[in-house]
Amino acid sequence: MFVGLFIIVAGAERTLLTPDLFAAIGRLHLDSIPVLSGTMAVLSNLVSNVPAVLLIKPFVASLKDHDTAWLSIAMASTLVGNFTVLGSIANLIVVQRAAASGVVIGFWDYFRVGAPLTIITLAIGTLWLWLWL
Repeated sequence: MFVGLFIIVAGAERTLLTPDLFAAIGRLHLDSIPVLSGTMAVLSNLVSNVPAVLLIKPFVASLKDHDTAWLSIAMASTLVGNFTVLGSIANLIVVQRAAASGVVIGFWDYFRVGAPLTIITLAIGTLWLWLWL
């Protein structure tokens, strides 16, 4: 599964990262901690958190404060992996192992707990970084 994700990310980097996309993402103001955290939240739940970090990596070089950007990315990508079962490969592994033991964890069962927990922790993490960095 990991190998497949890395292959897809490498393909996406080669085909999707056009000058137009760089310009569009540059207009997102990723230097803002809340914007970068929100972007990571969306991206991480589209492609999972590890590939999301790999996809955002080329855009960090153009940001003013690399250290703060990487702290924001690390915080957000880690926490938003809890939003849905698909947010992190670790979630998929746990759900699969649970199923093998006879415990079924459905998407919506997970989401009812994961979504509020993620929103709360992401808001706290973003606020903390925003206020103290």
